[in-house]
Amino acid sequence: MPTVTAPRRTKLIVGLATGCVLWTAGTAHADKPVGGEAAPPPQGGSDGKGGLSASVSNIQVTYPSGGGGGGEEGNLGTVDPNWKPPACWYEPAFSPEQLKKFVDSDGGGDVGIHESWFGKGLWTDHYRDGKPADNFDLHAPTNSSAEGYKDYNLGKDGYFWRGVAPDPDDPDTWDCGRIMFWVDAGEVPDDPNAPTPKTLAEYAYNKVKVPETEVELKPEAKSTVNLPTWVWLDEGTFKDVKARAALPNTGLWAETTAKPVALHLDPGTEDAEVFPASGDCEINDDGSIGSPYTKGSADKTPPCGIRYLRATDGAPYQLSASVTWQITWEGSDGTGGDLPDGTFETTQDMNVQEIQSINR
Repeated sequence: MPTVTAPRRTKLIVGLATGCVLWTAGTAHADKPVGGEAAPPPQGGSDGKGGLSASVSNIQVTYPSGGGGGGEEGNLGTVDPNWKPPACWYEPAFSPEQLKKFVDSDGGGDVGIHESWFGKGLWTDHYRDGKPADNFDLHAPTNSSAEGYKDYNLGKDGYFWRGVAPDPDDPDTWDCGRIMFWVDAGEVPDDPNAPTPKTLAEYAYNKVKVPETEVELKPEAKSTVNLPTWVWLDEGTFKDVKARAALPNTGLWAETTAKPVALHLDPGTEDAEVFPASGDCEINDDGSIGSPYTKGSADKTPPCGIRYLRATDGAPYQLSASVTWQITWEGSDGTGGDLPDGTFETTQDMNVQEIQSINR
């Protein structure tokens, strides 16, 4: 993966500014893409102000099972500190008719992840009148020239594709440096950053929202020194969560499934014992954890629980319960596999008292 240094970035900006002399109207920028949070239209991600934004994807996320995240950022962390979702990719943005309508409406914005065009002239010169324009693609020679198009390719079957980057400030996004380009219908571009089902699976990983469940305790929120606190969750509390990501006009989709497999307990103090000793309580096939506390179990060792050895003094211990979610995916082309496990952690107050009396 090439590294973009400060001098390289400055060179790209200056190169684009020099290239602007060739254009008949408008302004081009390569230093700061237009941001946006609005939901994208069917084609051409919008910045909510009538402009095209490279930070908004057209990928559609639905939730066949489990809690839906509404397509927003999920709440799963990953156990692999080196893993992250794709920094950038290309996807369909406009049909010829849609692009013409967009330009005629004086729309402006990101024609590439690191290149923005404002004013109709830049768009008409390249996509209507066939004039070349600069690409900043690290997989091609620096400042390579992109051939122009005649009359927005009206009458042809296909789409103009553009680069998308959820975080345009990520230096890896310079790999997707092409300005918006044409791809025939039913095809994907021959480019290292063309989308694949795995791309969509990793995108969906970042949209998975798992339940924020608080574990059940006996005694509730107050424990006694040297007596075990039982931890359990009833049947069906944890279920698989599935997110489906589909990229319109490509036939590509992927389903990413998060399956709960273990609950890790951290008592919040070194003056405690956990059961089992690893602190990892298995999640059963029915979605339950541990065994419920029953009368007469005060002196028994729970399959999942904690024994505090010292009372709290004013401030409660912070009991942490972290659920591990096993992540798998399958795609539209029959591919599939594993992604790094995800985790979600909750904490709750635990007050621990000295023993007074025991009621069994």
